[in-house]
Amino acid sequence: MTVDIRVIRAGQMYRYYLRQTVVGDGRRPSRTPLREAQEQAGVPVGRWMGRGLAMLGLAPGEEVTEAQLRNLFGERGRHPYADRIWADLLAKGASPKKAFKAGALGRRVTVTGVDFVFRPQPTIYLLWALGDEETRRVIEAAHARAIERVLEWIEDEVAVIRYGKDGIYRVRPPGGLVAARFRHYEARSGRPLLHDHLLLSVKGQRLDGKWGSIHTLALHENTVAASALYNEIGAAEVCEALGLATEPRTVTPARRPVMEIAGVPHELIRWTARRSDQIAACLEDLEHEYVTAVDDNGEPKFLPLVSERARAKLNGIAAKMTRPPKQKARPLAQLRKEWKESAIRTSKVAIDVINSLLEYARAAAAAIRARVAAVVDVALPAVDVAATVFVMNDGGRFHRRHLLAEARRHLALVLRGRRREPGLDDWIVAAAISTYCLDISEPKTVRGLEADYRLYTARWALSDLPDRRRPPTPAPGPDRHPPADPGEPAALRPPGQDAGEWEIPRIPLQYEPAVLAGAAVREKLRTTTATATAARGRAYDVVAHQQAAMPEQLLAPAAADAEHSDREPEAGRREAIDLTALRALRESRTGVEALDFTDERLRHLQDAFSKAADASRTRADRYAEQDDADGAQPVRQDDQRVHHPQEPGPHRGREAGH
Repeated sequence: MTVDIRVIRAGQMYRYYLRQTVVGDGRRPSRTPLREAQEQAGVPVGRWMGRGLAMLGLAPGEEVTEAQLRNLFGERGRHPYADRIWADLLAKGASPKKAFKAGALGRRVTVTGVDFVFRPQPTIYLLWALGDEETRRVIEAAHARAIERVLEWIEDEVAVIRYGKDGIYRVRPPGGLVAARFRHYEARSGRPLLHDHLLLSVKGQRLDGKWGSIHTLALHENTVAASALYNEIGAAEVCEALGLATEPRTVTPARRPVMEIAGVPHELIRWTARRSDQIAACLEDLEHEYVTAVDDNGEPKFLPLVSERARAKLNGIAAKMTRPPKQKARPLAQLRKEWKESAIRTSKVAIDVINSLLEYARAAAAAIRARVAAVVDVALPAVDVAATVFVMNDGGRFHRRHLLAEARRHLALVLRGRRREPGLDDWIVAAAISTYCLDISEPKTVRGLEADYRLYTARWALSDLPDRRRPPTPAPGPDRHPPADPGEPAALRPPGQDAGEWEIPRIPLQYEPAVLAGAAVREKLRTTTATATAARGRAYDVVAHQQAAMPEQLLAPAAADAEHSDREPEAGRREAIDLTALRALRESRTGVEALDFTDERLRHLQDAFSKAADASRTRADRYAEQDDADGAQPVRQDDQRVHHPQEPGPHRGREAGH
């Protein structure tokens, strides 16, 4: 994720944020005024954001002062101008108790806010660090707009104020929220890392005018969706402004690909990854200690496998253990000069590529934009989103926020850096829920009745959800490997090999089977729709575009031309993915066991395919009749909807150039 979150406590504001974060993560000299310390560090001053500023007498973009931070975040959630309010009331003859109470924003709290850290993808901040001044300003503006959009989404759809007994009543803050943003330029390693700290106050005003506290659990639960939104919007803003495009890159095998700016060499990303290498080396040692640790009785303390949750915790420990001390902050102009010199010396990338990085990225973008059209269909992404979320969540059960995060990732993959119509992610989620998901909620509280906490599963496999519980495995002996797979006997360690020299056993990640599940459903829809090649309307073009936007290993064969649509398929021609391949993959133990493709499951999938195929044929026939009649017809809400954000108007297949 590119958005991190941590809570801010009253005492922590003094110990960490007012000493280091506000001055670019450097060390603020004692008794130095905030503005002077920021000028010495070469970082910009903090700025206020959020729709709730007017209620506190603040304005968007106004400079953040130390007194305001101290009151709002350090004094258990008081008014930013609490000192002034207190002094004015005392001057008017009010009692000290009444004057102090007037500066309070509801009840005093210990957790006064949350710290969101926004950082763009590595290829974006590489262009920012190594490009010219105009490129730097464009990227910083796009970065700021993406943060604003995420904050607006949090205000509108995430933040809730709880009140009443046990917090049974929940309401959105109608006036919005208040946040302070601070920009930083480098990582602890000294490499470039454009990132902003957004200190979001938990204080919000209810409809009755009383002040309450934002439920921080809701913010934590939606961090993944916030990260997906920031990545999508930030990359789109940069690409549209600079004429670039994105491409999926697999950083870690079996993990989700990362959308990066096309044309930026991967060696430059490795050049910035000094901290990542240190963490990875430490993590390997910690994983070995994890799988071999025993208690006083010789019994294993933990599982003999490293699960995804354990790996995440160990990764956090490794990051803390290898965390270097903070360096003295320097002006951005000096940093940019040093970064380019270091990249030329140590990155193994040609100097002409580093000096012309933007031109190389634009050349790569031209090829991608010529191939991928800015057309997004609502029905087909709903298939991928539902299948992926079903597989990647334990037990196949998930909430709306999981679908929303996946829909945003899907849009980033399909559009390749193009802007999309606002609300398209919500439409995809609504289509996925209504068509492919089944509500299995059993609410026992008022919270359980809310839309955000409804529990869903995939509609096509409810009868036999995969059971991912694994049988206990005996502890490995001192001369045996930890088992490579649950249920397999431990293998003897080769003679002379020390502990830690064998591969650490890990539970397979779920992204690969999720891709296979989505591809299986999508492939069936594609082949069924492609058979009706006489109907060359919107349905066919959208399917072709959807395939063109997928990663290379999932690309289907090119469709036949219109004038040769009556030919039979070539003998022996292989499709991208079919159910036979899925069965073979399952037998070869590739991790598809998470889907558990049994014969009964396949029958369920076949029924879903048939129903979707019938609906697809109906839509294709309707669009063919529409093209023949050459007349516009209204599209119902339950029909397949196609969005063309850049060229408004009806889409007419190849007539529109896609």
